[in-house]
Amino acid sequence: MTDLDSFIAGLPKAELHLHIEGSLEPELMFALARRNGIDIPYASVEQVRAAYAFSNLQDFLDIYYAGAGVLRTRRDFHDLAAAYFARAAADGVVHAEIMFDPQTHTDRGIAFSEVIEGLLSAMAEAEAEHGMTSKLILSFLRHLSEEAAFATLEAAEPWLDRIAAVGLDSSEVGHPPLKFAQVFAAARDRGLKITAHAGEEGPPEYVYQALDLLHADRIDHGNRALEDPVLVDRLAEMRMTLTVCPLSNLKLCVVDDLARHPIDRMLALGLKATINSDDPAYFGGYIGDNFRAVARARGLDREEIVALARNSFTGSFLPPEAVALHLEKLDAYVAAYA
Repeated sequence: MTDLDSFIAGLPKAELHLHIEGSLEPELMFALARRNGIDIPYASVEQVRAAYAFSNLQDFLDIYYAGAGVLRTRRDFHDLAAAYFARAAADGVVHAEIMFDPQTHTDRGIAFSEVIEGLLSAMAEAEAEHGMTSKLILSFLRHLSEEAAFATLEAAEPWLDRIAAVGLDSSEVGHPPLKFAQVFAAARDRGLKITAHAGEEGPPEYVYQALDLLHADRIDHGNRALEDPVLVDRLAEMRMTLTVCPLSNLKLCVVDDLARHPIDRMLALGLKATINSDDPAYFGGYIGDNFRAVARARGLDREEIVALARNSFTGSFLPPEAVALHLEKLDAYVAAYA
């Protein structure tokens, strides 16, 4: 391990863009399939990993939804999240804001309560075992209707005090934020924060819509905002957090080579970029892997790496006093390491 790798490993950080269903490793997929008596179309872990060759977002989503079919019970969702939290803790994550896709499960006949109670129990366990705090983001599937999103928001009512935000994910192209303006307004009226995938495969216009129609508190991905200098200036002036996912960008061909990833350009332009793992079981690595890979590929210096970690705390949905404590610990770590 290089000195930079060691520095990254111990660096306190938050993860703000993580789909919990996307942390389903093939080994756990097979274990849950056996537990639940489910046939899956793969003969081995190696065969599953071989299938993780995507040319675009939709190719990934097809296998993502197929894999989620092994998740049936509260115990399954607990085990899924617990496995993620253990890996995140080993990567220096002290706070995680995890997205979940209830429609992926309720459309299969799984009760909303099974999903969220399993996740909440794993979150409590992670705080007890790893000292890691966490928050839940309920994501609407954008390839479905706004009416279906409203039904999901209604199903979530008993747990809204334990949900921090709503998000928007799944197939971006052809499903602009405009499609969900009313349900996001209803979520904001209920006191929830707003985040949305925009500008990954979709155009800069989708980022504008996320800002102006959804009133987003955070933008997930946002890479294509760089195509519009006016939008870049606006995002920088707003100090809008972008939850960037380098290995995801590479795997889904948003960039063709990490050597050309724009993460340092984002920082240089004054954008509040962060590093995250998105769907780590499918995209080749957890948050530490993303930090290390892009740091090597772009030659990031320690100051840039610390800025990315700092942005992860100031861009979180934590209260100001909790953010301040995390920043104190971050500064202490940097000073001690130096």
